[in-house]
Amino acid sequence: MNSAADVWRSVLTILSDELTVTAISTWFDGCEVVGIGPDNLTLRAPSSFKRGIIEGRYKTYIQGALRELFACDFDVVVTDDASGDGGADAKQRLTDDDKDEEFTFERFVVGNSNKFAHAAAIAVAGGQRKDYNPLLIHGSSGLGKTHLLHAIRHTIRQSHPKYNIVSLTGEYFTNELIHALQIGKNMEFREKYRGADVFLIDDVQFIAGKVAIQEEFFNTFNTLYAAGRQIVLTSDRPPMEIATLEDRLKNRFGSGILADIAPPDYETRMAIIRNKAQRLGIRLPDDVTAYIAERLTRNVRQIEGAVKNIIAYHDLMDDTITVTSAAAIIKDMFKNHDSNALNTDLIINETARYYDIPADDLKGKRRTRKIAHARHVSIYIIRQLTNLPLADIGAIYDRHHTTVLSSITLIEDMIKTSEKLSQSIRDITANINAKT
Repeated sequence: MNSAADVWRSVLTILSDELTVTAISTWFDGCEVVGIGPDNLTLRAPSSFKRGIIEGRYKTYIQGALRELFACDFDVVVTDDASGDGGADAKQRLTDDDKDEEFTFERFVVGNSNKFAHAAAIAVAGGQRKDYNPLLIHGSSGLGKTHLLHAIRHTIRQSHPKYNIVSLTGEYFTNELIHALQIGKNMEFREKYRGADVFLIDDVQFIAGKVAIQEEFFNTFNTLYAAGRQIVLTSDRPPMEIATLEDRLKNRFGSGILADIAPPDYETRMAIIRNKAQRLGIRLPDDVTAYIAERLTRNVRQIEGAVKNIIAYHDLMDDTITVTSAAAIIKDMFKNHDSNALNTDLIINETARYYDIPADDLKGKRRTRKIAHARHVSIYIIRQLTNLPLADIGAIYDRHHTTVLSSITLIEDMIKTSEKLSQSIRDITANINAKT
């Protein structure tokens, strides 16, 4: 199942609650997602006319749907068929220009949790450590890996404006290679990437489990490494923990510098909140800053989102910001993660008990039909009963958020035609509710 297509189908499902059937069929028929990253999506429209309408009227709707799916803000770029391969180029422009100016080293808040990764990124960007090759920065979503990747690019562009700097996501690399093979342009694909002076790839774990993609990436990596070109990768975990990544790639990735980014400590969270507020032109009261820092502990992106919401309220309502008002504004972000963890364990245990299989098998790698089906059901119920974003659900099962989305979409489709499955989900949910 194509993950980009799954995402787009889910976006259209959400949009159907806000837009008419006529509007969706008129403006979105023939549209295709041609690139998706951790916080950006490239949509190709079949004509420049549709592209203009989507950009002018419906882009914010798409961004809202993506936020509902992934619990984070997405940038959306719309291209059209008239631009040929413009989908890739447009995404490159978005990545290179728009974000590099915002995500610089100066704007990165350094703390104990990210100090080493930050220092290694600066050393690579400044060219002081040629032996830091490759540099792989790993950590959970929303902790600043992509920020450092853009900061490296921004710094190198300033000092070496003629360098061919290639930056993309693991998923984009995968989709573009598949497209190149389909149209017989694999040689052009290779020339494009193997001619890079600097090669930056975000979420490299996405290539795991895909034999042909890993083969091409391995050869691209070797060509660049042998030529002394700088390679920087990010991943949601260390290479040795990516189960379906080939051993030869694990060895290549691990041969350089591995830099971990952990969730920020309290002092760093305080600094992030103050930094974000200052950039948005306001100084938050100390007690409000402390309130946010004490409750949002795992994700920099979520912390920054909280600050945006509070400041938006201040601007629109012209009201004083207090702890009470801040709590009301961002109450949905203050979810008890321990409670969520308890709920997910209960959901997994009850689903496993219903299907008479060990609970550990649901989070494991076994793929018998019975286990796979039960796993899909448990993922679907977690999404229904908790406030966890897809990435967090994926972390429970050691799977990518697109895999989680595929499971949810699969069960949603099956429910439409299977009353037996619907009844099973109702029974499992009732068992869960009886124990909470």
